Amino acid sequence: MGYGFKIVVEGDYALFTRPEMKVERVSYDVPTVSALEGLIKSVYWKPALKIVIDRIIVFNPIKFINVRRNEIKSKIPISAVRAQMKGGKPAEIYASEERSQRAGMILKDVKYGIEFHFELTGLRSEKADEGKEKHYNIMLRRLREGQHFRQPCLGCREFSVKRLELVDEFDLGEVSPELKGDIDLGFMLYSMRFEDGGVPINNDWECPKFSDKADAVYYRPHMIDGVIDVHRYTEGMKC
Repeated sequence: MGYGFKIVVEGDYALFTRPEMKVERVSYDVPTVSALEGLIKSVYWKPALKIVIDRIIVFNPIKFINVRRNEIKSKIPISAVRAQMKGGKPAEIYASEERSQRAGMILKDVKYGIEFHFELTGLRSEKADEGKEKHYNIMLRRLREGQHFRQPCLGCREFSVKRLELVDEFDLGEVSPELKGDIDLGFMLYSMRFEDGGVPINNDWECPKFSDKADAVYYRPHMIDGVIDVHRYTEGMKC
């Protein structure tokens, strides 16, 4: 029995931020693997699962649009939230005081095919019978019924997915002619490799504390006729 899935997602806008751009946000031409992992985790995820992206299909022509957005320069510290929960001062910031305007080069009218599977990590399995088949059936049902515990997005929260559909096969005939050929996408962010490995540094799953220390992992994929065979290029990943 196979435990893979194929889904098609669409959105009006997307932003897969290049980490080398320090001030203004500029998107990669295509989705990053970590962004798509986050999208899928919005549907179903547990510590016992690791989402693995196998292929990415880019259907629509790559189009950019420049926008200016209001952003908040700071965020509420988790310590302030915990203090408020214990009866302390309100954890708050004032948008009028923290607001800044930034430009962003974002993608528009996007449509992607995502082929993925999951692997068991062995972390915090709540029941002995939680095998691959059980998780597969839960994921399958949630994808079929369009369920998610938070809104799936395309890189940034404000760019939500407007269509997510489970499919049996991708229709590669829908790939734009503009994407034909072998396109070198250069070095792209693959994921962040966290020092804790997903395990709380205090070994307490009820009140976990995780490490923020991480190394960026890069890979250099090619898009061939709109298809990125992610697995093929992970052997050349660089940290």
